[in-house]
Amino acid sequence: MAKRLAPALRRLDAMGLLKKARVARLDLASFRDMLIPVAAQGIGTDAIRELERARPAAEDELVNALDRLSAALLESPSPRHEWPKLEGVLGLEMLARLVGVSESSARRYATGARATPPSVADRVHFLALVVGDLAGAYNELGVRAWFERRRKLLDGKAPAQLLEGDWQPEDDGAARVRDLAESLSASPAT
Repeated sequence: MAKRLAPALRRLDAMGLLKKARVARLDLASFRDMLIPVAAQGIGTDAIRELERARPAAEDELVNALDRLSAALLESPSPRHEWPKLEGVLGLEMLARLVGVSESSARRYATGARATPPSVADRVHFLALVVGDLAGAYNELGVRAWFERRRKLLDGKAPAQLLEGDWQPEDDGAARVRDLAESLSASPAT
């Protein structure tokens, strides 16, 4: 169960959808409470309803609902929440460079002064998911450094080099960056 819960929590946090609150213990009831703002955004509503109906003793129901919620989060850009969260982790300059927009445009998108174009929203969402995977292995300084450090698994290139220009999440370079970040979230060592 924890194997399914951790990725969902990392994604919720990286997407800016996890509201900071003191949680004395993480149980099904407190997790359901964390999902109220997510449901209000219209993300994963079917999976959230399943989680609300699931019986704590019925682990297969919970696992299925958590898997569906994780899948819904993967497919649900939320730039209104993701921009500020990513800006806090990466800084505006790095975020704008990785997304392929000017700093002034990034600032307007982050504040909601201008709507984020769909292709840019997809890149912001992609970065939120990568940052979410890295958050389990690195602090914020380490996350920023991760994007700049050359990697053997990326043919000696830094992740930021593969995310230049008008890239899309389905591009080969971006997929390799995502796979590398995901492998870190699954591994106890970096």
